[in-house]
Amino acid sequence: MKSAQFLFVGSIAVVAAAPYHSFLHPRTACSGNSASDRTVWCDYDISTDYTTEVPDTGVTREYYFELTEVTVAPDGYSRSALTVNGSIPGPTIEADWGDTVIVHVTNSLTSSHNGTSIHFHGIRQNYTNQQDGVSSITQCPTAPEESITYTWRATQYGSTWYHSHFALQAWEGVFGGILINGPATANYDEDKGILFLNDWSHQTADELYTSAQVSGPPTLDNGLINGTNVYGDDDSSSQTGYRFNTSFTAGTSYRLRLVNGAIDTHFKFSIDNHTLMVIANDLVPIVPYNTTILNIAIGQRYDVVVTADQSSVADNFWMRAIPQIACSDNDSTDNIKGIVYYGSTPSTPTTTAYSYTDSCDDEDVSDLVPYISKIVSTEYWDEEETVTVGQNSNSLFRWYMNSTSMVVEWDDPTLLQVYNGDTSFTNTSGVVELPEADEWAYVIIETQAAVPHPIHLHGHDFFILAQGTGTYDSSSVSLSLSNPPRRDTAMLPASGYLVLAFETDNPGAWLMHCHIGWHTSEGFAIQFVERYSEISALVDYDTLNSTCAAWESYAAASSVTEDDSGI
Repeated sequence: MKSAQFLFVGSIAVVAAAPYHSFLHPRTACSGNSASDRTVWCDYDISTDYTTEVPDTGVTREYYFELTEVTVAPDGYSRSALTVNGSIPGPTIEADWGDTVIVHVTNSLTSSHNGTSIHFHGIRQNYTNQQDGVSSITQCPTAPEESITYTWRATQYGSTWYHSHFALQAWEGVFGGILINGPATANYDEDKGILFLNDWSHQTADELYTSAQVSGPPTLDNGLINGTNVYGDDDSSSQTGYRFNTSFTAGTSYRLRLVNGAIDTHFKFSIDNHTLMVIANDLVPIVPYNTTILNIAIGQRYDVVVTADQSSVADNFWMRAIPQIACSDNDSTDNIKGIVYYGSTPSTPTTTAYSYTDSCDDEDVSDLVPYISKIVSTEYWDEEETVTVGQNSNSLFRWYMNSTSMVVEWDDPTLLQVYNGDTSFTNTSGVVELPEADEWAYVIIETQAAVPHPIHLHGHDFFILAQGTGTYDSSSVSLSLSNPPRRDTAMLPASGYLVLAFETDNPGAWLMHCHIGWHTSEGFAIQFVERYSEISALVDYDTLNSTCAAWESYAAASSVTEDDSGI
């Protein structure tokens, strides 16, 4: 383990590290936008359809990430963790709309079975499927002491995150933010950047996985806001840790880029006495709306603007990330909080929370109106997926979609199979083939289980056509086809249904899965092999093959055995 010195920068515990990015080309003359008109961006604006037109900046942003194991204490309680450049969260990838992003990842993890991959959550990877970073689907795991380079174009703008897509590493600490500058649907004065909401346990996710498989999701100890929090009640002399805090200046408006990076927690986010103007969901700009309580499911992102208009009420206000008991189990339900303060220094607030109903719902679809309007075609291909939970032959919980609990092989990723001309897939691969270009795929997901699930699709934004409780019936449930909400992560309600649509406009092997960490590892996933005949021409075989050769060599020497779904 490499030694490192822990520093406190503001309110976030980080580890000193070498500079992690460089500019290969200078910025273009375009200065983006200003606080007085955020709708413009260089020669483009918020009305530009980013799915068909993207600025050509000529700028490349290059980042260097090293994955290491360190001891961390984000809430004052020490435990081992896996980190990107020594910190939790890892460094933020920042780019402008249209830039090219290059990320070099070196795997310096030393404990057993620690291959890795990095997935850029929500980045569409148009015609760059191999850069999606999913073990067993787009690559073999990157072996310890090996490196891999990902290259992709920032064709979208807004807020998202990257995380490992190997086993439970994303919830061991291998994650960080992605901030892509571009136009916005509302003005604001200052950008506060990425704000992560995470649950946290004093045992590692790997240690808890055994009990999750045998007894269901374990109770987690705590939660973090941007990588920090206290542990224990405020009136306890044994309270440890440090609260996140951020300063407001009266009359100033701030953009917060919220990311739910939890393993098993649906949050309601709020700032006492303040209103949140929501301007984007996931990487989709929306018509602004106001709320005081924001539902944010695992894997989702919301951009909000908060105006500092409450200095006459108090100097300090609680910022709250509240786990919803209906689908989350956390020992610190009332104490995952940060501080917003007016003035020079923070102190303990005495403000009161907004009232709310405990639930694991998405934001109301009527509020999530995409700024750029699109219509969904009624000419479509139809796939229905029934979600169930059962036990395998070892009496361990496994999740199923249409009787398939995904098990794919680390050393035989789908892209390699396609490149080699394989036309049949194993019955546990969850492959659904979409052979034709530019058609609409309608996906109906429903469950009788009283458990909600955040469903995430790679390689696409999907359109939410219907979402509700009960059994889906096409004769009685009307589909929203005129500018429905678009995003890449949405809730399948408990004992309910979710109807999604997307266009087959991006050849590749694209995963769709529940973003609850335990459920991903327990097989809750399928994959769409889209436009099979076009995929091989997009594959960099030398890189794919060399990564697999290094993994196979490591796995053989270390007697590695796969003990989860492979993704």
